[in-house]
Amino acid sequence: MNEKPLTLSPRPSARAWLVVVLLWFVVLSNYFARLMPTSMHGSLVAAIPMTEAQFGLLTSCLMWTYGLMSPLAGFLADRFSRSRVIIFSMFLWSAVTWLTAYTKTFEQLLILRSLMGISEACYLPAALALITDYHSGSTRSFATGVHQTGYVIGIGLSGLGGWLAEQYSWHYAFSVVGLAGIAYCAVLLVLLRDAPRKNHDDTPAVHAEPRVRVGEAVVSLFSRGAFVLAISSWAVVGIAIWAIFGWMPVFFQEHFHLTQGFAGISATGYMTAAAVPGLLIGGFWADRWSRTNSRGRMYVPAIGLLLASPCILLTANAGVLSVAILGLVVYRLFHAFADANMMPILCEIVDRRYRATGYGILNMTGSFAAGVGLYVPGALRDMRLGFGMVFAMVAAATLGAAVLLYLIKPHKT
Repeated sequence: MNEKPLTLSPRPSARAWLVVVLLWFVVLSNYFARLMPTSMHGSLVAAIPMTEAQFGLLTSCLMWTYGLMSPLAGFLADRFSRSRVIIFSMFLWSAVTWLTAYTKTFEQLLILRSLMGISEACYLPAALALITDYHSGSTRSFATGVHQTGYVIGIGLSGLGGWLAEQYSWHYAFSVVGLAGIAYCAVLLVLLRDAPRKNHDDTPAVHAEPRVRVGEAVVSLFSRGAFVLAISSWAVVGIAIWAIFGWMPVFFQEHFHLTQGFAGISATGYMTAAAVPGLLIGGFWADRWSRTNSRGRMYVPAIGLLLASPCILLTANAGVLSVAILGLVVYRLFHAFADANMMPILCEIVDRRYRATGYGILNMTGSFAAGVGLYVPGALRDMRLGFGMVFAMVAAATLGAAVLLYLIKPHKT
């Protein structure tokens, strides 16, 4: 196959990399706060009685409200200042995290987790769009991959929530994380800025562009089959990976008879260690391949998911903890190729004016799917069914996402 290569662009500025560094800490805080409850299963259920399905619902409701808000959040980032949207989003979710420390009932906890989903939704479309504003095609996937290492480290560190709950209290964990996020917003106010207009694409803007409108954005996005394939693949990936994120600590605790803290760290920490090189390799490889093949950014994540699919079955059927961790590590290593390339793929298949809106819609679809991935295992547990069926579904979904990504073709605007 002889696809047309992409046009190379000048190297990004030092400020372009400063933006990636600043946002790296923001996305770490985002995912740390989001997933802390999954490693506090015992502490939360003891303090606030709830069923297993209700425990799963705590994160599912966050993902569903996050998904509902995402398209609007993406539109706001296309219409207004991306940097201001980012700062506002972080301040809100940090404040909600701090308030969570004072909840006393399941209903209060559920409401605050839903509010957190709304506040977090504004971040990722704006952040990834800002990174691609600063970074041209020659570094776009790698810069995105570097940023995404922050989210996987945040997920990995979220396992410390269980340890903090054991050593101090779950109230303490939410309070500390929330206050730290509020403090970091002051740093962003001083240092984070939107990209100059000439850096919004690979070529300088010569004429003023028409104002971004919701209806035109939606029509433009969904008129392209490649965009539909992209959101479909992300939805399938969301079901798979969030079933792992949400329930692997519980699986490890029960299957290998681990303490809550050790199970949380084992289930998230090793995945984090594997995802970091996966994101960097996937981003670097896609940037290099795209120089000679315009579908390079699609092929790299498709290959990664294809290789990842059977690995989760190894974890599900392992009788030894080290073997289970090995399967999880290899799965996450290859799965990370997709995380590094979804926004760069959008940059090649949608109008550049609607990148954040497009990612917002992508987020909405993936978030609803993630909610399913989080809720269904809890419902199956209430029905006295094990994790075997869940992990078989994860493997099948991963394989299906690889096929969908392979079918995407770039559309230059």
